[in-house]
Amino acid sequence: MESSKQYDVVVIGSGPGGYTAAIRAAQLGLKTAVVEKNQTLGGTCLNVGCIPAKALLDTTELLLAIREKSGLHGISFENLRFDLAAAMERKRSIVEGMTKGLAMLMRANGIDTVFGTARLDSAQRVIVSEAGGESEIIGKDIILATGSVPVELKALAFDGGRVIDSERCLSLDEAPESLIVVGAGAVGLELASIWARIGSKVTVVELADRILPEIDPQAGRALLQVLKKQGMTFSLSTEITSCEAGKDGVRLGGKGPSGKEVSFSGSRVLVAAGRRAYHEGLGLGRLKVKITGRGKVEVDRNYRTAEEHLYAIGDIIEGPMLAHKAGEEGAAAAEVIAGKPGHVNYGTIPSVVYTWPEAASAGMSEDECREGGIPFRTGTFYFKANGRAVTSGNTDGFVKIIAHGETDRVLGGSVLGPWASDLIQEIVTVMEFGGSSEDIARTVHSHPTLCEAVKEAALDADGRSINAVSRGTRAGKRQ
Repeated sequence: MESSKQYDVVVIGSGPGGYTAAIRAAQLGLKTAVVEKNQTLGGTCLNVGCIPAKALLDTTELLLAIREKSGLHGISFENLRFDLAAAMERKRSIVEGMTKGLAMLMRANGIDTVFGTARLDSAQRVIVSEAGGESEIIGKDIILATGSVPVELKALAFDGGRVIDSERCLSLDEAPESLIVVGAGAVGLELASIWARIGSKVTVVELADRILPEIDPQAGRALLQVLKKQGMTFSLSTEITSCEAGKDGVRLGGKGPSGKEVSFSGSRVLVAAGRRAYHEGLGLGRLKVKITGRGKVEVDRNYRTAEEHLYAIGDIIEGPMLAHKAGEEGAAAAEVIAGKPGHVNYGTIPSVVYTWPEAASAGMSEDECREGGIPFRTGTFYFKANGRAVTSGNTDGFVKIIAHGETDRVLGGSVLGPWASDLIQEIVTVMEFGGSSEDIARTVHSHPTLCEAVKEAALDADGRSINAVSRGTRAGKRQ
């Protein structure tokens, strides 16, 4: 074994949480190293998740727009052709460029990168297994950022051929004639959208009685109708109990609403039933680290485990499995280690689904307000009354703002519509500063822009929308 190298901070895992933690630690003057089990930095998100998925989503959104909207703009063409190989090459090039950029960032910040599989010999000692043997790294403090992996269902074991996970689904060399997607969460719907646009017959099967159970029910219902118009078929309240895969395809059996037996046949099955924390092989069982009933690493408010010098962030601890949540935790953990007050406001973390239209939400929902006995009012504005949405031909969806019924403080919001991923940030920013719907309503918005819909929803919370008949639920009278 090579002689040990010593650092102030050792980060295990280089996904959004890990690389952010490493860079922030280096910025704070701490000698830092990152250990990564794969041959490129960036973790699942950059290599086989968020970034490649968004590359293919953008490609197929363009295909969808050309195919369905060009005629409305007076643009005609013949023999529209889609080259899947070229799209996959574009995706690969984007991922390669970003991983190289991340490696450059590590070097620029003076961070050492070690490629190999890590295991903990103690809370401050890491053994790294590489092709050439083993090496030892000592860290005054260690941050675990090992992320998550897809959940494998008992009745649907991954075989890499007929039954696949999200990673395999993003690298197919031909479009399946028919694709069954098990799971109507963000990953399932995004990948379903990609292949449906290319031409696959897509059926989405979901155990819950609605898609995207984590977002605003009104947004979920509206998105369901849009996706149906795009050609997808849905089977909700359905549990898959059997799978038969053969050389010609796969057949699933299960129980639908009211226990009725159902069956589905397709070329491939994508299992998108969620993700689970990944910390196998780290040797946590030899330490005082506690694992929750959900398989998560237990930490305190400073991301410290039961071991004083061992921290954990991202998907392996409780909370939403989101890249930006992991990144914020990574920065906060590094700041805590450096003696600073690291903090993450979990009440303002946005969630986004990159279908088209996109869906995004942040903060409290109406149901959560009711359950907590919190007085609230809502304001809603539909994109069909927004000038920029009309001119661009993206009129599906709406903006909803939820404000406290007495103080008017913004409690939450949701957006279903074009670039919801960007529009939600105005609501998040106002929430972060403890602002009110009146603050948004009084803010001058450029015209014509999509963000005017956010302003109109805020106006509607007080019953005074300018460009639509107000529908908002108000605690008092119009002013």
